[in-house]
Amino acid sequence: MNPSIRAITFDLDDTLWPFAPIGERIETTLHAWFAEHSPRTAERFPIAEMRALRERVFAEFPQHAHDLGLLRRLTIERALKESGDDPALASAAYAIFFRERNRVDFYPDALDGLRRIAAHLPVAALTNGNADLAAIGIAGLFRFQLGAREYGAAKPDAGLFHEACRRLGFAPSEILHVGDHPHMDVAGAANAGLRSCWIDRGDHAWPAAVAPADLHVTTLTALADRLDAGLLFEKAA
Repeated sequence: MNPSIRAITFDLDDTLWPFAPIGERIETTLHAWFAEHSPRTAERFPIAEMRALRERVFAEFPQHAHDLGLLRRLTIERALKESGDDPALASAAYAIFFRERNRVDFYPDALDGLRRIAAHLPVAALTNGNADLAAIGIAGLFRFQLGAREYGAAKPDAGLFHEACRRLGFAPSEILHVGDHPHMDVAGAANAGLRSCWIDRGDHAWPAAVAPADLHVTTLTALADRLDAGLLFEKAA
């Protein structure tokens, strides 16, 4: 075991599960719900138009960029208002969004790897997104979930990483952050003084301007294997 690492923080979207299928399902399910319960909204905002509206709302409220759930709610409310429909439908529509947001299909390696890692060290979730670990059913594996909405700023803000360190009770240098995004996760963690692990899900080419991660894996199985062998930062033979 590497005694210098005493806890691990994990990104969620595109680290434990791919987000793109979730986003597509949210769009199609919400549109079907509007078609049944608010036909004027469905007609005024087909999927492409709803996506464009969401982008406009996100741009209109940069002060809420760290709170993706709120921005989704504001988008739904705007769509109903501009369609001339009942704004009271927003709560039911948001409930549909929340349900679909938390229906995830894990990467094949993710659950087993996460369980093995959590058996070694305390783990925490550190995310810019709005996934809910309790709704997903894996909150019991984590000491806590810390999101950008709760903290008030998103990765790569160093403060978000430091708050996770404070809650875990360890120095940044004693914590390894695992994530898929070179800037948000790897550079963000490194700038905050944490060790970094890039889990390469094939979605990002490594940018030349970003220093390499301390570890580079393609699966959580590989990371769990290193922990099992007590060779976290040693090169594989």
